[in-house]
Amino acid sequence: MSATVAGGQVVSEGVRERVATATGRRRPIRWSRVVLHTFLISTAIVMIMPIALAFYASLRPYAETSSRKGGLFTFPKKLSFANYSSAFKQGDMGRHLWVTFLIVVPALILTLLLASFVAFAVSRYSFRFNLVLLMLFTAGNLMPQQVIILPLFQIYSRIPLPSSISPNSGHLNNTIFGLVLIHIAFQIGFCTFVLSNYMKTIPKELGEAASVDGASVPKQFYRVILPICRPALAALATLEFTWIYNDFFWAVTLVSRGNLRPITSSIKNLSGQFLTDDNLVAAGSLMIALPTLIVYLILQKQFISGLTLGANKG
Repeated sequence: MSATVAGGQVVSEGVRERVATATGRRRPIRWSRVVLHTFLISTAIVMIMPIALAFYASLRPYAETSSRKGGLFTFPKKLSFANYSSAFKQGDMGRHLWVTFLIVVPALILTLLLASFVAFAVSRYSFRFNLVLLMLFTAGNLMPQQVIILPLFQIYSRIPLPSSISPNSGHLNNTIFGLVLIHIAFQIGFCTFVLSNYMKTIPKELGEAASVDGASVPKQFYRVILPICRPALAALATLEFTWIYNDFFWAVTLVSRGNLRPITSSIKNLSGQFLTDDNLVAAGSLMIALPTLIVYLILQKQFISGLTLGANKG
């Protein structure tokens, strides 16, 4: 909103509020902003509360919470980090964490690289099947994973691999390589869609100027387009790392050997046949979620800037 003052100048609402604050005048209360802040604070509390309760439960011994009088909201007699060390050893999280990064890192790098190749081709060049190719990659995200699990399992069980890659089964199933392939196949469509839309906002004159200077198509891609797409790549890297890291469906379906499953399967090792220590499970769950939080904190600035790209454009 704006207002016209003496002299024909137009002053925005924000400028008037700052002037009122500087002169000591109290700004009027806007109930819409009060409702908005109340909603945001309530939502934040609802989202943080389960994590806080899980952290609180992870610090308590099982003997205290298993008794009838030792409920979750009772005053604790003893708090310690013993559940974390027990969960790490019992869940064999060191091995599973290493297997997880053997899956996540190659899948993440190859997904972003291949998606950027396709996005560059469909956004910077015009050819006959340009739109069809983009729709083909994007349509893969619309198919539920459960629909293709049976034929995919049969395919994985019949594709032979060298013993150096698949020493256990000799096929694509029960291999880290197979999990990397399925994550790339399912995540490349979303990344292609996001990167192609962002690359379309880059002026084509930049590529033409690089071409005039003698840059080949690969050099235009690596030296001009990719550096500009850094915020979008950082935002996608954060999302893809979280999605691939938290995967449990494909790991359980395509891998039958426990030592080849990712970190999310460690929770199953913390549950007994007749008894489950919920405090131990809470500690293990928080440790499993910690790497995704670290990645988000590292890429927070780039992630937010990637999500807000074009927000100020008319």
